[in-house]
Amino acid sequence: MNTLDGSLSMLRNPAIIKFILQGVLFTLIISVAAVLFSIAIGTVLALMRNYCSGRRTGILKAVSVIYIEMFRNTPLLFWIFICVVFCPTPGFVDSQMFGLSSVNNKLLFKAAVALILYTSGVIAEIVRGGLNSVAHGQIEAGQSQGFSMLQIMWYIVLPQTFRAIVPTLLSQVITTIKDSSFLANVAVIELMARTKQVLSAANRYNGLNSINVSDVFVLFGLAAAIYFVINFSLSMTVRNMQKRTMTVKVTRSPVSKEKKLAEAECDDGNIGEVGSVFD
Repeated sequence: MNTLDGSLSMLRNPAIIKFILQGVLFTLIISVAAVLFSIAIGTVLALMRNYCSGRRTGILKAVSVIYIEMFRNTPLLFWIFICVVFCPTPGFVDSQMFGLSSVNNKLLFKAAVALILYTSGVIAEIVRGGLNSVAHGQIEAGQSQGFSMLQIMWYIVLPQTFRAIVPTLLSQVITTIKDSSFLANVAVIELMARTKQVLSAANRYNGLNSINVSDVFVLFGLAAAIYFVINFSLSMTVRNMQKRTMTVKVTRSPVSKEKKLAEAECDDGNIGEVGSVFD
């Protein structure tokens, strides 16, 4: 048996495939959870940065600016290591979950917190872009109807904001799925970490009693293919949504004033011609 055949034989091992697919599932769960929590935190930060500009609320805007700029301009891996050292863990993490020891669960929790904190700074700017796309006149209209600022945000501004940023949020999901691979430096639950675990024990499964270069190519090639399939599928979804959005904008685009005036002049001319005939 040559080295390549031995490496490929690992892909026919049901236990290895199951182990890696569990890593794929955990990667998706971590990424989706991180995005959902980040949307909640990022929305609050975006609202603070956009609308807290008064004397009493100016401190909230300053906090949001510092938070967003600090996390957007520093690497994720830095915050993973910071959270691993300093982030406390709740009591339920001490129990065994996902087939992992309490130590690994603590590391996973801390790394996930870092991913949420980092992603929320990015999503805050995405939401802020959506907030800026809503005309200020709609806020004034809500105030004229007696709505409170909270009601205006909840019923008028935020629905339009999230409708406008759905494609961008899906793009951020793709980025978060790729960023989750950084968790492999401290946790052993997601796809990259499990791929590394299989590679470290490849000599027991390839039938060659040694770890070869072909093992690296086969296992990490499999991980790369899985990442590609997931992210490419999401990317195609984003592109289709953007095309539909552009189509809707084109079909609903208002007629320019010049075109309306030209059509009015043509109609006036036609009416005059009809009048002269009957005269």
